[in-house]
Amino acid sequence: MVWGGEDVGEDQPSGTSRGTNQTGVKLYNERLVLSMIRTHGPLSKVEISRMTGLSPQASSVIMKALEAEGLLVKGAPQRGKVGQPSVPMSLNPEGAFSLGFKVGRRSADLVLIDMVGTPRQTIRTSYAYPTPALVKAFVRRGVARIVDGMAPGQAARIRGFGIAAPSEMWSWEEEVGAPPDVVAGWRGFDLRAEIGDIVSWPVHACNDATAACAAELAYGEGRKYQDFLYVFFATLVGGGVVLDGSLYPGRRGYAGSIGSIPVPGPDGGAPMPLIRRASIYLLERMVADAGGDPASLWSGAGDWHHLEPLLGAWLDQAAAHLALAIGAAVSVIDFHNVVIDGSFPPHVRAALVVRTRERLAAMRMQGVAPVEIVEGKIGADARVLGAASLPLLAEYARDRDILFSTG
Repeated sequence: MVWGGEDVGEDQPSGTSRGTNQTGVKLYNERLVLSMIRTHGPLSKVEISRMTGLSPQASSVIMKALEAEGLLVKGAPQRGKVGQPSVPMSLNPEGAFSLGFKVGRRSADLVLIDMVGTPRQTIRTSYAYPTPALVKAFVRRGVARIVDGMAPGQAARIRGFGIAAPSEMWSWEEEVGAPPDVVAGWRGFDLRAEIGDIVSWPVHACNDATAACAAELAYGEGRKYQDFLYVFFATLVGGGVVLDGSLYPGRRGYAGSIGSIPVPGPDGGAPMPLIRRASIYLLERMVADAGGDPASLWSGAGDWHHLEPLLGAWLDQAAAHLALAIGAAVSVIDFHNVVIDGSFPPHVRAALVVRTRERLAAMRMQGVAPVEIVEGKIGADARVLGAASLPLLAEYARDRDILFSTG
């Protein structure tokens, strides 16, 4: 996981990741050290000093304090150089824990992750459509089950509860297929406040596609790229934006809403949002209309080959319209990469990437730099892992790199 998206070479420290030896900035320097170790792996006190600009004494004091707090652990001494052996320090997986909750239009997930982002427990449920009462009951039962399964002392190190949920759940009645009264039940329902009444930890929340983008930046291919447009396929299609190695949620959290980009309607008709031309709910309808069971898309079986030839038709349609949306996006921001992921099997993701590349290559894009379209690596768990990262970001990221507002 990346807190803040640092990419600092050991021999050439970046001014954007430098510490300070002045008093009154202890918290910032501690967070900086944790971020550097998370990004680069185990580091010695000498390496931390060189990479951050902190004095050797300050680096030593900070790392000893973090070790005493249980956030860092010592590795084996590295010998073979002149002087005292170097002792690398790494994040302690047991140092902190976080809970993440993803509520989707077809399923919900609850996960417990440790300090290094490894899932320790995961609970999942599926439904035809979500209701506020169903979601609250799932969280209440799931949290109790997870906490009961933790070793003594671990629960005290839970730092918070993160939520990833679609924006404006009440506005997608047609796409979700829920009864009007159920959809209306989400209007005015404050999910974060309601969850806050259930759990005793700080609660953080963001859009589900933004959370998935954060997970890709933290755990996936996003670590390689400084700038990328992220596209995530679920019941609806959404996305996120990463600029200069950090997630950019936008002024009101709507950055990367690629599903709202207008594309041509059927048979070249009136423009409509991309979500109505390239979302998985469209494949659900195609399967249902053919007499199949749409629930098979969410069964977790990991193989959609049985959906052919409908799957191929959906891929062609999704790729054609996604390429148009990507073309519009890269005309505004000069992204180096486009990362595509979603709640579908890897073979579907791979096919979608190939077809989208082909469609974009066939478009006339004069005056726009080429962009590389690549596969994401997280898959269906991206949203819940992103949600679980929110409390750790709030607790341990450098102040200026906290990506999500909790106020």
